[in-house]
Amino acid sequence: MTRPRRALLPAAALVALLAGCAAPTERTPEAKPAPGFPYTVTNCGVTTTYQAPPKRAVTMNQHVTEVMLALGLEKSLVGTAYLDDAILPAYKKAYDTVPVLAKEYPSKEALLAANPDFVYGGYASAFDAKDGRGRDDLKRSGIDTRLNTEYCPSGSTSLDDLYREVRETGRTFGVPDRAETWIRGARTTVAATEKRLKGITPVSVLVYDSGDKTAFTAGGKGIGNELITRAGGRNVFADLDKTFGDATWEQVLDRRPDVIVIYDYGTTTVAQKKKRLLDDPALKDVPAIRNRRFAVLPLSDTVLGVRVPAAVDKLAAQLHPAAR
Repeated sequence: MTRPRRALLPAAALVALLAGCAAPTERTPEAKPAPGFPYTVTNCGVTTTYQAPPKRAVTMNQHVTEVMLALGLEKSLVGTAYLDDAILPAYKKAYDTVPVLAKEYPSKEALLAANPDFVYGGYASAFDAKDGRGRDDLKRSGIDTRLNTEYCPSGSTSLDDLYREVRETGRTFGVPDRAETWIRGARTTVAATEKRLKGITPVSVLVYDSGDKTAFTAGGKGIGNELITRAGGRNVFADLDKTFGDATWEQVLDRRPDVIVIYDYGTTTVAQKKKRLLDDPALKDVPAIRNRRFAVLPLSDTVLGVRVPAAVDKLAAQLHPAAR
């Protein structure tokens, strides 16, 4: 028996039939931006627009790591590096969940191996172009960056810059409410210290960070200068147009500080720094040496980070113990 042949449809009818049988095309809805995004910010001359919060951040230098932890952003961190001293106890548990990429700065290879989408540096040295970590180099690798504003080429650093640092970091990571909560608490702490010191006479202060042939000290450009001022002191090297810089011992002798504030970090102990100062016969007539008046702050208290408001109170207690 001959199998009956199926009648062929005209071409136009076939196209219409196939079109009718095709599954309807589903339109993919456009993703809605996260609340507060896109967000554009200019940091140290670099303008960046964020379409969403970074998800894989790396921090380099302790004070910016602590900014992130203070904002509860440890889950956004895929790496950290470079402690100057012990992490604040309040942040230790969160810090321990973050991989440490290097004791100091990681190589470019180690940094890229963490696959970050954002790198946050505390000092300008974090973005050293000679080591391949320049901000432009990282941008070419698809990585956004932020530098702590104390190291932007601008004027003197103030508490307003600290509040801006925290606010902009909070906005970048989509947690502006956390940033504002922290800022309110910081303002309250600073105001309480200011009230307690009302009417006191400032004492002259030399910062001794380190140094033998010269004194490596705090100049007038960094937050350390404002910290001293708000704690009831007067920085004898406020005219040094740097965050940190060298002063001669002859200048120290001429400016006769009442108190020497020692920055505590690294392998040289506070006791060793005191001994170096006390044993120098050229300094015996400096009032702070003659009266053995020293104050001590961890280095991380004295740079633009979340420790500063409490550090103002801590230093005030050492400069003006009677005002407690």
